[in-house]
Amino acid sequence: MYKVVSLFSGCGGADQGIIGDFIFNKKKYERLPFELVYATDIDQKALNSHMKNFKCENVVCKDICETKSDEIPNCDIVVGGFPCQSFSTVNPTKDPFDDRANLYKQMVRVVRDKQPKVFIAENVKGMMTLHKGQIFNRIIKSFEEVGYTTYTKLFNAADYGVPQKRERVIIVGIRNDLNDVMEYEFPKETNKNNWVPLSVAVPKLAIEQEKYYFSERAVQGMKNAKNNMKRGLYQDLNKPCLTVTSHLAKVSLNSRDPVLLVNPEKELYRRFTPLEAARIQSFPDEFIFAGSETDAYRQIGNAIPPVMFWHIAHSVKDYLEMVELVEIKEAM
Repeated sequence: MYKVVSLFSGCGGADQGIIGDFIFNKKKYERLPFELVYATDIDQKALNSHMKNFKCENVVCKDICETKSDEIPNCDIVVGGFPCQSFSTVNPTKDPFDDRANLYKQMVRVVRDKQPKVFIAENVKGMMTLHKGQIFNRIIKSFEEVGYTTYTKLFNAADYGVPQKRERVIIVGIRNDLNDVMEYEFPKETNKNNWVPLSVAVPKLAIEQEKYYFSERAVQGMKNAKNNMKRGLYQDLNKPCLTVTSHLAKVSLNSRDPVLLVNPEKELYRRFTPLEAARIQSFPDEFIFAGSETDAYRQIGNAIPPVMFWHIAHSVKDYLEMVELVEIKEAM
C-alpha cells in the first residue's frame, strides 16, 4: 500500500477517488493500493463528513499554516486541492494576492519536507491564465525548486465519465530521482466522445419537495432582468451539467448557476437536491454528508469529482508500479 497525505481534504472527493472501491453510474471503480494516513482541513463540518466515509486515524481540523511538517506522517503521495476562490472565473471579486492564493506555498512546504514520491495538486482553470500565466508559472517553479518534475493538464470531468462539464487543472509532480527512471503520462480520456448525460444524476424533473422550487417572484425577477444577463440556465438532461459550485443552496435564476426547468408552460424551475448534486459530482449514493443541507451543498460544490480523480490515481499507481519493475530489473 502506498501511503497518502490529503491536504485541504474537505469532505473527501479526492480521497474517495484515490482509494476507489465505489460504484457510480452502475460502474465499479476498483480499490486502489493507497492508504489514507492523514487528512486535514480547516472546515470541521467537512471533516465530519470525511470521518463518516473513510477509515483514517489522523483527521485534523487545523489551519495548514499552523501545522508543522513533523506533525504530518511520512508518505508516498501528497494530494491537495488548495483553495481556488482567488483564481476562479466564477468569482468576479477574485484577488490573486489574498491569503488563500498563497496557500499553495503550504503544500509546497509539505512536499519539500516530506519528499513523497508523487504529489497531485488540483485547481480551477482560471489559475492557468490569471495575470497572463505568471501566478501559474510561479506555482510550478516553486514545486520544481523542491525537487520535482511537474506535469500539467487541463481536465474536463465530462471526458472521464462525470455528468458535468467541470474543467480543472491537475499538476502531478514526480520526484526527480523517479522521473529519471521513467516519465509520467496522464490517463487517456475514457468518455471523450461519449459524455454521460445529466439524466444519470437527475432521473426525473418533477419532484414532490416544494422547497427545491423557485418562487413565482424569483421567476418574474428573472424575466424582468436585463437581456445581457445569463438568466435561468436550465440544463438539458441529455447533456452533462454545467459546473456546480459551493453556493448550491443559494442558487439564483439571475446568475450562471445551473438549474432545472421542470415545466416550461407553468414556468416551474427548481434547484438540484443534495443527492442530485452529489451525483453530478460523481459521488456514490452511499456517501454520507454530515450537517445541514447547506453544509452538504457547500461540501459537494467544493469537492473534486471522485470518478475523475480515480482515473488520475490509477495512472499514478500504474506509474509507480512500472518504476518499481524497472528498478528491480536494473538491480538484477
